Amino acid sequence: MSELVTKSEEQEEREQKLQIRAAAEHVAGLIVGVTVLALLAILAATADSASDKYSLKSPGGIAFSDFRGYEDWAMVSSARTDEVLKVIVANPTMISAYKAGTPGNGQPFPDGSMIVKLQWKPKKSAEAPFVVDVPDVFTQAFVMEKDSKRFPKTGGWGYAVFNYDPASDQFTPDAKSLSDCGNACHAAVKVKDYIFHPYEKR
Repeated sequence: MSELVTKSEEQEEREQKLQIRAAAEHVAGLIVGVTVLALLAILAATADSASDKYSLKSPGGIAFSDFRGYEDWAMVSSARTDEVLKVIVANPTMISAYKAGTPGNGQPFPDGSMIVKLQWKPKKSAEAPFVVDVPDVFTQAFVMEKDSKRFPKTGGWGYAVFNYDPASDQFTPDAKSLSDCGNACHAAVKVKDYIFHPYEKR
């Protein structure tokens, strides 16, 4: 009789352990599931933010998505006015043309060339041991792309401006930036294929 009682207790103990293990595995599964959903939500939010920017088009029909990846393009040059700090970057097609001697060799930049002027409001550095202006608030991306068939009246270049609002973390196309919006200014350097900035030595 005592053996039967002992076996019954052992069986009950085994069943309790199995139930505890099953419950623990269920909880672990729920935790993993919630974590995966949270990560997917974060990735989706990031993708939506990027896609929002790249879904924009200027009034002249230039798509911001044409310049996808500009954040990592090579720097061409920089510039400074009293109110704006500027960094000029270009896509690999244009960088290759620069390195081959364009426009100094008399050759125009090839179709597919793209250049972006990134603009910040400046501020005085609070950390440097000397007086120096550094970027403060990002304000604007001024873009140009070379497509001789689309923009025959402006030397093959199309222009657009996308303004950035730091409060909403959103870009918007500038309402006045038609595809020829920069041509009047850039016509001053027509002999350089409408590009002001040379590829600076580094």
